[in-house]
Amino acid sequence: MRAARQRGFTLLEVLLVLVLLSISAVAVISTLPQNQQDIVKTESQRLFQRLQLFNEEAMLAGKDFGIRVDKDKSKYVFLELKAEGWQLAQLSSIPEETVLPEGIDLKLDLSQGAWASSESLFEPSSLFDDEMFADPDKVKPEEPPQIFILSSGEITPGEFVFSPQDRSQVDQSWYVQIQENGLIRVLDDKDKNDESK
Repeated sequence: MRAARQRGFTLLEVLLVLVLLSISAVAVISTLPQNQQDIVKTESQRLFQRLQLFNEEAMLAGKDFGIRVDKDKSKYVFLELKAEGWQLAQLSSIPEETVLPEGIDLKLDLSQGAWASSESLFEPSSLFDDEMFADPDKVKPEEPPQIFILSSGEITPGEFVFSPQDRSQVDQSWYVQIQENGLIRVLDDKDKNDESK
């Protein structure tokens, strides 16, 4: 009488199952939402890279750019100075308007150096009532930028602050600093605290 042959899994079958399990685990992990700290870091690094690209483009192409922050809507807009005035900037693969994900705040602090608002001699506003003299058929121009990125290589000093709206995570903010010498840096809270000591 012949002995019954034992059936089992081969090493190749076991390895194939492990590979399939690891691929499915990676797929599940990549679809999970990021935590707010990761999103804040990603958005600050994205702005940092975009500022550098616009700064290089300004000098190479001889164009003047700017950036305007709308903190109420948590968005920023890149602008270009053209003959008609400030228009939305169009630079390859960089959107002219970026709205931050829900739960992230953006603030622009211009209270550094010679551009500080406390040193201003007057309130910046028009001398005329723009509404009264506006041409109804004319498209309303974009508001001027708060940060200027000039073809001469100059850039307005300031600090962009990205922070979670959740006040329990306030110490997880990220900063994009533009220094008076034109250097652009990205810092987290730890770097910022070390710098202030």
